[in-house]
Amino acid sequence: MTFEDTLAAWLPTQRWYSGTDATVRDLKITAVTTLAAGDPELRQLIVTVPLGGQAARYQVLAGIRSDLPRSLRHAVIGPAGPDRTAYDALHDPELTKILLRGLAEQQTAGPLRFVREPGAVIETGLDSLVLTGEQSNTSLIFGESAILKVLRRLFPGQNPDLEVNRALARGGSAHVAEPFGWIETTDGDDPVLLAILSRYLPGASDGWTLAAISLRDLYSGDNLSAQGTIRPDQAGGDFAGEAFRLGAATAEVHADLVAAFGATEVAPGAYADMAGEMTRKLDIASAEVPALRPHADKLRGYYAELAAIRAPLAVQRIHGDYHLGQVLRTAISWVVLDFEGEPMVPLSERRAPAVALRDVAGMLRSFDYAARHQLLDRPDAEKLRLTADEWVERSQAAFCKGYAEAGGMDPQANAALLRALMLDKTVYEVVYEARHRPSWLSIPLDSIAASLCRNRPVTRPGRPSRRSRSAMPRSTRSWPGRTTTRTRSWAPTGPPPGRWCAPCGRWPPRSRSCSPTGAASP
Repeated sequence: MTFEDTLAAWLPTQRWYSGTDATVRDLKITAVTTLAAGDPELRQLIVTVPLGGQAARYQVLAGIRSDLPRSLRHAVIGPAGPDRTAYDALHDPELTKILLRGLAEQQTAGPLRFVREPGAVIETGLDSLVLTGEQSNTSLIFGESAILKVLRRLFPGQNPDLEVNRALARGGSAHVAEPFGWIETTDGDDPVLLAILSRYLPGASDGWTLAAISLRDLYSGDNLSAQGTIRPDQAGGDFAGEAFRLGAATAEVHADLVAAFGATEVAPGAYADMAGEMTRKLDIASAEVPALRPHADKLRGYYAELAAIRAPLAVQRIHGDYHLGQVLRTAISWVVLDFEGEPMVPLSERRAPAVALRDVAGMLRSFDYAARHQLLDRPDAEKLRLTADEWVERSQAAFCKGYAEAGGMDPQANAALLRALMLDKTVYEVVYEARHRPSWLSIPLDSIAASLCRNRPVTRPGRPSRRSRSAMPRSTRSWPGRTTTRTRSWAPTGPPPGRWCAPCGRWPPRSRSCSPTGAASP
């Protein structure tokens, strides 16, 4: 067995590998740079594999030892010659210090360049710890001062994660963690970013974790009163205040992006072009996920509403993959991370200007995901569904209010645009969940089904018709004063109270008909 065969067996087991096949064929090592010789040895590898009809390149930092300590056995790649074992070197603090020294001393190793940001101070004696949970890259923290994000799938061109972070940090933005340095190579005339070292924010919590804690407290049985009512704003599980501050921070980051990169006003036909692209993606998604097909015509109708807009459209640089997992709450503010955009999208598309509300739509979808995913396996999910609705609505409305008050494009004044962007994001989520997390597929599908009820008369048989609410977040003007009391869901016997939803073909939970929940994947 060659070392290429060993890598081909190991690669599909890694979370950051984007292929779906259990076996990798035709893997080739296309570049090898020795960063440290001896025992242990450190090699930087670039491997190329066929993926989706293209040649995808991945970075592997391989440590090689003759005697592998027990603490590194979980990171084994496989045999690397007689009596030698290869392993993922990012789990070896002895070898990761070599990367820090390279950055501090601005070294060059073969085609690799280690670059230190002017004025940055890099401590080289710190031990590293690999963070868990990432899916696209691998991040290591060094003490309490720095974090190194090692890119796994590589693309030629200027990477927006470095480009945007440097520009915002140099412009004095309060909402970014400034870079200390980076590692790069080249592909012809194009740079290829390999890793970024940035300021680490000890004690900060990511937005997904904070939202999950908020919801855990809200869903706790301790928050059910004797009368069976739950109020997010009174039960210790409200997130609206943080959502408002996050909305304001997002608007400030968007303003900083305009200051750094400018903005452009495009012709009115841009709305039709945007709607056409959404429709194209919907057609592809419907072909792959049959459960989406019953909703396709209504979704096309929403996209047609977008195409009919004949107003100018401002576009600018945006985050591009914005959700609760991409933001950190420090003691004084929200900080935005990972400006690289959607990792599987070509760099040219990630760097292209887009409407700022696309980021807003992503975050609104994320609020919905945060609330719904905790209900997937709970036996009391139906009882808590109204509570989840309330939490999502308050969080979305507060975020939109904070965004608008801080100078962002008013979500309420651009309802058709935001609704289409949220639905487009939800269609993307349907495909993602069908491929990677089928047990979560109900989250985006239920949100799409709910949007079908917008502005349709929906009645329970034998009851007067009533209008369902919009697919937009509830008006922000009432936040945070509105504290509507929610009651427990229906008893387990007999049909649920509420209204029959004809488009959905089912009794909805007691949630004001099938209210659309709109918000971004984790």
